Amino acid sequence: MSVDLLLGLQWGDEGKGKIVDVLTSKYDIIARFQGGPNAGHTLEFDGIKHVLRTIPSGIFHESSINVIGNGVVIDPVVFQKEIEGLAKFNIDIKSRLIISRKAHLILPTHRLLDAASEASKGKAKIGSTLKGIGPTYMDKTGRNGLRVGDIELADFKERYRALADKHEAMIAFYDVAIQYNLSELEKEFFEAVDDLRKLTFIDSEEYLHQAQQEGKSILCEGAQGSLLDVDFGTYPFVTSSNTTAAGACTGLGIAPNKIKEVYGIFKAYTTRVGSGPFPTELFDEVGATMAKVGNEFGSVTGRQRRCGWLDLVALKYAVQINGVTQLMMMKGDVLSGFETLQVCTAYNYNGSEISHLPYNIEAENVTPIYTELRGWKADLTGLTNYNELPDELRDYVSFIENAVGVPITIVSVGPDRTQTILK
Repeated sequence: MSVDLLLGLQWGDEGKGKIVDVLTSKYDIIARFQGGPNAGHTLEFDGIKHVLRTIPSGIFHESSINVIGNGVVIDPVVFQKEIEGLAKFNIDIKSRLIISRKAHLILPTHRLLDAASEASKGKAKIGSTLKGIGPTYMDKTGRNGLRVGDIELADFKERYRALADKHEAMIAFYDVAIQYNLSELEKEFFEAVDDLRKLTFIDSEEYLHQAQQEGKSILCEGAQGSLLDVDFGTYPFVTSSNTTAAGACTGLGIAPNKIKEVYGIFKAYTTRVGSGPFPTELFDEVGATMAKVGNEFGSVTGRQRRCGWLDLVALKYAVQINGVTQLMMMKGDVLSGFETLQVCTAYNYNGSEISHLPYNIEAENVTPIYTELRGWKADLTGLTNYNELPDELRDYVSFIENAVGVPITIVSVGPDRTQTILK
């Protein structure tokens, strides 16, 4: 029996979906523990690109059971479309996918609230994906939310109406122009809820406990990235859930002492979508090249990602708060062609050099301090063995390992599952 955990160490978009797909054959159960349809986990194999939003990334493997945990928030409409998109691949969804009754539901009015709240902020927008994630988690912590298990109750529609009416009053309070037809949105919502009822609902904490008792192996899958954690990220420019290792315990009901390996995923450089501080962000041709070569556009939102050099201060911080035991470096191929690489190894923080992530990393407080390393020019995308990699790339890997004190065990050199080098 083993319970391992996989999560992102930057501001999301690290490539978690691909690595879950690569690792799935080792596990009986893949369990998603937080986030919602703002996630976009991209997998590519057999020449086809797949983007998953709520469904765990092990769904393409016949032998794995995929669990949507209690820490996840589910939009039935988005979920319905995601399942419809998988229909052409002849996946037996009903036998491979099970859902926690304690997972919260995203209502149409949650999305409207999200839009109204963001519009009211003007220039102070936090970069919400407008999927209703924040308002849903607010209802969860405010003890007002509706959960998957509620749709099994006879008075579900009455419960829905009471909460939706409350949301409409809140939308009016924001006093911003939000155009919508709620009756149309609700028709779509209740049709999707009817489809959701066809799947298997479970008491997930008990299910996972029994799985551990039976010696089954479990991989906990996180969404977004550690620097977007509501407690430990760059607040307020964060998501609304705990994206760090602690979120796996609260989002699945798994005890901390049961977790063995913690796989931390990071890009060979750094990206960020939306607003928020980003010390190593590049505004020059180098940043534009990273974005172009790395195809840095959100898989769900389509928004262009901001690009910059690798920030080891932030990476080390994420490694520490998650207890990472193995690192996996993605998109090493994107850095091919640069004569030299810059790596942020410390910050100038209000006149003092520091090597930890401070409370505030806004540009007026923080200037990155860089170490220069040699770049490489080789095309990595066809390589299959670590020893085939250029010396400069292996030096880059060693430099990172020495800085954060954790081994890098996988280097990704392309989007396909086959373009994954084990070290």
